[in-house]
Amino acid sequence: MPTFPSASRWSSSTKWPRRAAGAASTALAAAVFAVLDVADVILCFVYALLDGVLEDSPMRCYCHRSYDNGGISEATAAAVDGGDHEVSDTLYACVRRSTVRDAILYLLRHVVGRRRGTPPDETVAPCKWRSPRWSDCACRSCVAWRGGEGGGGGGGSGRLHIVVKEPDREGNVHACTLKQSETTTTPDAENAIFVHGFTSSSSFWSETVFRESSFILDDCRLFAVDLLGFGRSPKPANCMYRVRDHVEAIERSLIEPHGLMSGSASFHLVSHSMGCIIALALAAKHPTRVKSITLVAPPYFLPCEQKASQVALNRLAEKKLWPPLLFGSAVMSWYEHVGRTVCFLVCKNHLLWEWLFSLFTGNTDVDFRVRDLTKHTHHSAWHTMHNVICGGAALQDRNLEAVAAAGIPVQVVHGADDQVVPVECSRHLKAKLPRAKLRVMDRRDHSTVVLGRERDFAKEVKAFWWSAAQRPTHQIRVESVVI
Repeated sequence: MPTFPSASRWSSSTKWPRRAAGAASTALAAAVFAVLDVADVILCFVYALLDGVLEDSPMRCYCHRSYDNGGISEATAAAVDGGDHEVSDTLYACVRRSTVRDAILYLLRHVVGRRRGTPPDETVAPCKWRSPRWSDCACRSCVAWRGGEGGGGGGGSGRLHIVVKEPDREGNVHACTLKQSETTTTPDAENAIFVHGFTSSSSFWSETVFRESSFILDDCRLFAVDLLGFGRSPKPANCMYRVRDHVEAIERSLIEPHGLMSGSASFHLVSHSMGCIIALALAAKHPTRVKSITLVAPPYFLPCEQKASQVALNRLAEKKLWPPLLFGSAVMSWYEHVGRTVCFLVCKNHLLWEWLFSLFTGNTDVDFRVRDLTKHTHHSAWHTMHNVICGGAALQDRNLEAVAAAGIPVQVVHGADDQVVPVECSRHLKAKLPRAKLRVMDRRDHSTVVLGRERDFAKEVKAFWWSAAQRPTHQIRVESVVI
């Protein structure tokens, strides 16, 4: 009679290949990121040399700055941030440390010796920080936001690019960047502001939900905004791209000009990924104006002993080779100069890449997701990643408490196969807001939770808006948060 191996022996025989594969993958990842550590140190010196030659007032990188009072001088902090600078500690290399990098810097200090030259002047007026920099694209579409400003950086004072879908039966969609004197109002219409995620633009909403929601959202006035530093919006070099900067830019460019702060005006918020952090901050600041919030794949982590910013960095940009999106996030988040090189090769030459894409696909209309990946500068993407996604994590609980106190209805939608933002984030947020509505969608990832099902998404949002209008308004404590 034949005998078969016991269950314990069978399980042990199948475990060791997995362990071996896991160990090999870990070793390969360690080797790849060690090479990137070396490359980043070398590029630090290369860019220091090039910036010193090509820029009148070169900006210092974060490699040799410590997280002390934001890592910048008081004069620069006062000029850039009005003296109140909320920057993330993850910006600084002293937090993004690695054994290989520390060893290289130790050798350089002892073999080459410390430089005794005069350090760069950090008290220089921020207006001299050129926008765009020499490593950024200066094509007509990328610098259109500057208008007649000359060579200044704008300081973020320019208006954001807004795409508006007015309520009509034809589903007309048009884009606008309002001037100071222009305002628009549409009485008796539901207003909704759509906020995109990281390295995206208003096209994420205007090219999908806006166009595919005919006769579903046609009685609503829909706004899709290009966040500061992305798309066709301003990309100033003298901006730290904090949560507050993004919120104030939306207020200045959208909410005030379109009359959403006057009388009894109100609006819904719909946001995706990183945009959820900005949407919650906006709702916490204007709780009486926000009628509902829809959060799609929100990055939220429960408090723990580690700083919230570092938890967000380690979870959303973990140093792994697979999946590719996570590897890309790790490279662009942990390596300042490698990331700048990627932006130099891809973003600065986006016209060439778009031409090649059209040549090989035979399609002259480049997909908006490909186009959006290049519509930013390294300065705007680097600071937004750290000051909003990582640094904003420390503000999440306070903003969620303000939203809960105001009784604002919240619904959370997340793809079960999301490899960018773990689905646990939405479950943690649901635990923080027990009254929030959570829907986890099978076989949907970070983008397909919206893309590919635009009409269904529009129906779900419209139904949620209707149910939010039926909520009781008594016994709601309203307390705005000052950002």
